[in-house]
Formats: sequence, structure tokens, C-alpha cells
Amino acid sequence: MNQSYFDIIHLIERLHRYFLDVIRAELRRIGIEDINAVQALLLYNIGENDVVIRDLKDRGYYQGSNVSYNIKGLTETGYLAQERAPRDKRSVRLKLTEKGAGLCAAIRELQNHLAATVDEKHREELDVTSDAMLRLERTWSDYIHHGRPR
Repeated sequence: MNQSYFDIIHLIERLHRYFLDVIRAELRRIGIEDINAVQALLLYNIGENDVVIRDLKDRGYYQGSNVSYNIKGLTETGYLAQERAPRDKRSVRLKLTEKGAGLCAAIRELQNHLAATVDEKHREELDVTSDAMLRLERTWSDYIHHGRPR
């Protein structure tokens, strides 16, 4: 069991790097050179929602300084719009611009295509893998929030 656990951890890291490579290749294919794969993934995760920067951090998607740096870049390149919340001026809401929504749609289409390609051959294995990954996420989340069980 220990070896399987370590194999999964290494696989998670590799898959994340490959996923960013896939997004990078798609950005090149559609001629986008002004943002990187991490920034495109950030746009994809924001999607059609209006979100507060803190929400992105709290969901665990991004680290503090990285998200601020990437949001600044995405705003400067016209993919994101920022708006101060009317009640709490410290809170900044993020929303995709038309340019950002277009890129998000292209990434969504790519994801749908890739999912269909994998899903038609390996649906059951994906379901089992998803369940295992969710259990692993829960284990790590419990450790982070409650410490090591005694």
C-alpha cells in the first residue's frame, strides 16, 4: 500500500505538469501568447462567476502572492476586470472580460473533447480513480485542519 500511495503522489505532480503543458499547447494553437498556462487555468476556474480574490485562495487553487501576480497580469492584458465591492472597499471582485470569456470557452471546448476521448474507453476506471482521489483529498484536508491523528 505504501508504494501505491507514493506512486499516486508522483503521478499527481506529473499529471498537473502535463495538464499545464496541454493548456500551453492549446494557447499556442489558438495564437495566444500574452498569458501563460497557469493564468489560463485561473481564468478557466473563475469561469462565468464573479469571484473575490480571497475565494480563489480559500478554495486552495492558488497561493497568495501567485494569485495576485497572475490577476494583475490578466487585468493588464484585458482578460479580467476588477471591481471594488460597494460595501467593503478592501474586497475586489473579479470577472472575465469578453476576451477572457472567449479564451475560457476555448479551454472548455478542449476539456470537453479530451474528456470524451478518455471517457468513451475508460469510464469505470475514471469513476474508481475519482473516488480514490477524493478520499486522498479528504485525508490531506483532515490532516491540514486537524493535525495528525493520535
